[in-house]
Amino acid sequence: MFKLLKHLKKGEWIQVLASIVFIVAQVWLDLKLPDYMSEITKIIQTPGSELSAMWSAGGKMMLCAIGSLVSAVVVGFFVERIAAAFSQRLRSLLFSKVDSFSMEEISRFSTDSLITRSTNDITQVQMLVAMGLQTLIKAPILVVWAITKISGKGFEWTVATVVTLGIMVAVIVLIMIFVMPKFKKMQTLIDNLNRVTRENLTGLRVVRAYNAENYQEEKFENANEELMATQLYTYRGMAIMMPMMTALMGGLSLAIYWIGAYIVNGAEAIERLTLFSNMVVFSSYAMQVIMPFLMLVMIFIMMPRASVSAKRINEVLETEPAIIDGYVEEGKEGIEGQIEFRNVSFKYPGASDYVLENISFTAKKGETVAFIGSTGSGKSTLISLIPRFYDATDGDVLVDGVSVKGYTQEALHNKIGYVPQKVVMFRGTVSSNVSYGDNGKKKPAREEIQSAVRIAQGSDFVEKMENQYEADISQGGANVSGGQKQRLAIARAVCRKPEIYIFDDSFSALDYKTDRILRSTLKKETAGVTSLIVAQRIGTIMDADQIIVLDEGKVVGKGTHKELLNTCDVYKEIAMSQLSEEELVS
Repeated sequence: MFKLLKHLKKGEWIQVLASIVFIVAQVWLDLKLPDYMSEITKIIQTPGSELSAMWSAGGKMMLCAIGSLVSAVVVGFFVERIAAAFSQRLRSLLFSKVDSFSMEEISRFSTDSLITRSTNDITQVQMLVAMGLQTLIKAPILVVWAITKISGKGFEWTVATVVTLGIMVAVIVLIMIFVMPKFKKMQTLIDNLNRVTRENLTGLRVVRAYNAENYQEEKFENANEELMATQLYTYRGMAIMMPMMTALMGGLSLAIYWIGAYIVNGAEAIERLTLFSNMVVFSSYAMQVIMPFLMLVMIFIMMPRASVSAKRINEVLETEPAIIDGYVEEGKEGIEGQIEFRNVSFKYPGASDYVLENISFTAKKGETVAFIGSTGSGKSTLISLIPRFYDATDGDVLVDGVSVKGYTQEALHNKIGYVPQKVVMFRGTVSSNVSYGDNGKKKPAREEIQSAVRIAQGSDFVEKMENQYEADISQGGANVSGGQKQRLAIARAVCRKPEIYIFDDSFSALDYKTDRILRSTLKKETAGVTSLIVAQRIGTIMDADQIIVLDEGKVVGKGTHKELLNTCDVYKEIAMSQLSEEELVS
């Protein structure tokens, strides 16, 4: 928890100091009240006392109470302001950190856990900061000051107070020992609940198509009930604390007056007034000693969960991304749009087997290089090494004659127009999705957006939508079809005007006619741009300048369509399964 406090700014530390000043003032005013109460008690029991004296003491008590109230309001304002600003900064830091993560770190934490850490965990920390700044500062000051006030006012009463405090501390320690481990489990269970919920919502069509609603409900209920059982365990443990604290406070008051009755009854008449006054004052101050512990109980209820949340937040903030920026902004002079793989091998973090082994090829400017192979042969993994979603385990990937590890990620990504296998659409409009991102140039004009959509063969459906290029796109593109999403994603890549296109099975949702027209238009309109295409259809890659055939992560064939039909059995087998002999040679 203390590690997170380094993210507080100078202005917020000044507000903390101001809060301390007002807390000290509040404690001083609270501790003056018993003094005036003692004075009023003496005035009442002293024969011939003036009424004005009692009004004077009562007025001072009222001023102290009002002053204490004002101080409490000011402290509350400061700490809530600090807590809100602190949590806002943590959310920003967490978001920026996650944004810098490679796929390796995202997989390690999981998306569901990162969502929980960015929301629920930060809320837990915010609540603790808001209450803790008041209580953790006020409680020690109040205890020490109150003890100095009651010291020497009665040994028997002091013993009763110390015994009560000892019981309180023992109860708090015991409950913390049994309850603390459950709070860590609770945050993990919230991650699990988020995962099940997210999985159900994103896969709703499949769930309904397979009549799996009952199965999903059972999964959710299991996760929900496990979380509930853990929460009930922790809340029951914490629920014991408050009534016990209240009972101990009441017991202490009773003990003070019971002991006081014996002491006053056995004292000389002349001493009874002083002893009675001391008893009243001691009782008030004893409550001021016990009250901070009652306040701390609330913090102890929140502290275990918040400390677990703080640890989870720190885990993310202290994680160093595996992909580190280089310093190169441009490729070698005279080389543009060229990609080279030099003996590249790759295995996923923690895996023992290589997914890719000894891959070498060169794609020159303006060439179209295609990758084909059976499912799991490593096609998508191979092209993910170019934009550095992962780094090659062995060998080197070069873009424009420079290793991708040498580029700044911004400069590298500005060279690439990437269309992923799983198309992603963002909440907004057609225009905002097509012009998405920043490739170091000014925002594209409307004509450029329309041109990109036309090249991607999307004009026909976009111009039929309400508001056309300003038509709404829902989150995930739920209001457009799979083929329409693919064409908008291709238009997004075209709009960047990159040096290199990467199409990761990006034509699979298109019919053969649209696929053929789109590739023909792309080749014509983007002449001189290098294209890498991952595809399952032979028809999509037949015209490529170079086709690389992968099998179990190894290159088993390289050449043009006609060459591979004669030299590569794997390619020929794939081709024969999709096209007739006449179509293959045409």
